[in-house]
Order: sequence, then structure tokens, then C-alpha cells
Amino acid sequence: MSKIGLIIGREIKSKLYNKTFIIMTILAPLLITGFIAFMIQMTQSDKTEQKVLVLDESQLFKDNLSGNDYISLSYSDQKLEEAVDQFYNNGFTCLLWISPTIVEGGAGASKLFYKKSPGFAFQTYIKDQMERIIYENKLKANNIDPNIILNSKQNVRLILEKVNDKGKTEEQNSFGFFGFISGALMFTFILMYGMMVFRSVMEEKTNRIVEVIVSSVKPFELMLGKILGIALLGMIQFIVMGIITFGLTTALSTIYLKDISAQLKVFDQQQELVKKNGTSVDFSKLEKFDDKLEVFDLVRKLEKINFLEVFVCFFLYFIGGYLFYSSIMAAIGSAVDSESDSQQFITPVMIPLMIGYFISTKTILDPDSATVFWGSMIPFTSPIVMMSRISNGVPLWEIALSLTSLFLSFFLTTWLAGKIYRTGILMYGKKTSWRELGKWLFYK
Repeated sequence: MSKIGLIIGREIKSKLYNKTFIIMTILAPLLITGFIAFMIQMTQSDKTEQKVLVLDESQLFKDNLSGNDYISLSYSDQKLEEAVDQFYNNGFTCLLWISPTIVEGGAGASKLFYKKSPGFAFQTYIKDQMERIIYENKLKANNIDPNIILNSKQNVRLILEKVNDKGKTEEQNSFGFFGFISGALMFTFILMYGMMVFRSVMEEKTNRIVEVIVSSVKPFELMLGKILGIALLGMIQFIVMGIITFGLTTALSTIYLKDISAQLKVFDQQQELVKKNGTSVDFSKLEKFDDKLEVFDLVRKLEKINFLEVFVCFFLYFIGGYLFYSSIMAAIGSAVDSESDSQQFITPVMIPLMIGYFISTKTILDPDSATVFWGSMIPFTSPIVMMSRISNGVPLWEIALSLTSLFLSFFLTTWLAGKIYRTGILMYGKKTSWRELGKWLFYK
């Protein structure tokens, strides 16, 4: 064990002084936090202030088209050519021209002139209002009251509640996209660290350093030391990344989400008020949060996620998945003399990882399907698929069974890889075939 300990220490030391390793340890949390901030930002409406001059030649929108807290509308009877000539110096950000035949004509019967390109939220707001006004105008022209149709529409919110075996219910707030991202990260890290073992073994073999090393340690001890050394390195990196990510996300939620959390609290209080008092509530006194509903939904989903459970499971599945695949990678590295010769062996190893990645995409649409369940149980795909299921809620027994199967499979693959490693590590100048690998498995 002392020899294995020396090999483990050597692997850790050589990687800790690697600049790429240090940069990735710091950069990954920044990318994760930045991605979360980007998602929140994208769910919020563009609030750039817009001053719009409206030339309504149809005389249909003047008393109906309205602005909001960041869009102000002014109307003018100028001719279009004159308004365009004066537009750049008149203090308005946009000029909206509405054709006199917009109701009779087809699409494109209006134009929006601008100094700086308006955001998508602004364009959608104006377009939706215009379509609504035209729609109501056509209903009235056919003696149909628009309020009848408006009152017949009802938004429905579907609340998911899971019933356990004891008959108790718990509200579920599924966030399949978060699970998919977790699975994708697992795929990336297993492949990255597995290839790290592969290259380390192959480089020592091609440099003939391994001939000196195996004179004092057994090949199996060398392989196990490399695998465990890089595993410990990965654990150190994950702990550091976890601490940095936690610090950054805490700062993000304190600074960036402070106003949103306060608004969400007011929104929830207003909903409770409406539930208790119904239509007797004075709706004119309630704050409107129509443009915040998406970000509120995102915040609720994030609050429902048990990040401690996700981190612990990610840690365990990374270790299990890494150990499972790295032993195979170490065997491949010992059997080849160059990366070009390794493609015939690397590709079959990559296929199960890719299958796991594609199954993880199914968790967004159907998280409880048989394909997803068995994908989270089979060791070749379980690290990726199970991580994509975690955010949807997975029974503890399924996680325990999946991890047990994964770690037992690691012992089997390590034993088989050791048989290949002890023979292949000292063979040079000959291209290895699958048939030869099969023979090495039965050498005593």
C-alpha cells in the first residue's frame, strides 16, 4: 500500500501544479454562476425606456393603444415623410406608422422606425396590442361583444403533487432542464478525467518511464495508484469548485435576486388575498407582475431543488462513473503506443456515454419512463442518467441500488483491466487488436 500511496501522491502533485487544472477549477464555478444569472436575466423583460411617436392613419388605435411603465406613446397627425425627416432630432426613440388600410389589408401594414434597435419584448408588446385591437374591432363589426370571448378564456395552472406509498402528498416543481445540465456536466467530467488517466498511462509507456517504475512496483499497483490519484484530485477539485460556486451563488442571490425575492413575496401575498376574498378584492390597488411571472416561476423551481442532495449525488456518481470508466481507459492506454491507434478502442467506450447523454434528454419530456429508469440503473449510463433525474425527485432505494451496481461494476472492470494492463504496459511496436486483448484477459 505504501507504493500505491507514493504513486497517488505523484499523480496529485503533478496535476496540482498544472496551470490548466488551476484555471479550470476557478473558471468552472464562474461559468456555472454566470449561466444561472443569464437564465434569470433572459426571463426578465427588456426595460429600456422607449418614447414612441405614433402616426395612426387608420384612426383605430389612438384611444386604444397604451403604453406602460417604460413605454410612452405620443400621437401626431403629421405626414409620414415629414415625421421621418424630423425624427432623428425630435427626442423620440421610435416612430410607429399605421396604414389607413391595416384592417382591410394583410400583414405588414405598419412600420416601425427607430434610432437604436428596440428589444424583442418591446416589439412583442406593441404587436400583441395591435393584433388585439384589430381582433376586437372585427368582432364588433360582426355584432359580437369582445368581452364575452374575453371572459370565456381562463388560464389554468397545473400544480403537480406526488403521492408517496404512505398516502402523503408533496407539491412537485419539476425542473427538467436543471437535471439535463447536471447530466451533461457529469458526461463532461467523466470523459475529461477518464482521458486524463488514458493519456497519463500512454505517455509513460511511450516515454519508456514505465519500464523503470514497474521494476519496483507491480503493474496492477501502478494502474490502481494512477486511478485513485486522479480520483482524489477530482474530489479536491470538486470540493474547491463547490465552495467557490456556493459563495458566488450566495452573492448572486443576495445582490441580484434581492428585488425579485421581495416582489415574489408581495405577489404571493396578493394571491393569498385573492383566494380568501375572491372578487371582493379591489384589483386596482394590487401591483401587477405580468412581466415577472417567468422569473418568479424560475425562482420557485430553484428554491425547490435540494442542492445539498444534488451535490452529494453528483460527487458519488462522479467517483463511481470515473472509477468505472478510468479503469477501462487505463487498460486502453497500456495497450496502444499512440492516440491514433487507440480510436478502435476509445469509440466503443464512448458509445455508452453518448447513449447515457441522449437518454438524459428524455428526462425533460418523460422522467419516469422505463428507458430513463433502466438507464439510471445500468452502470454504463447510470452516472449521467441518474443525475438528470435527481431534480425530479428519485426514491432513495433507487439511488442506493444504482450506486451499489455502479461500484460493484467498478471492481469487476478494474480486475479485468488489470489483466490487460500488466501485459500491455510492456509491449511495444505492435498494433494491438481486440483478439489480443481477449487473450490477455485469460493469461495467468
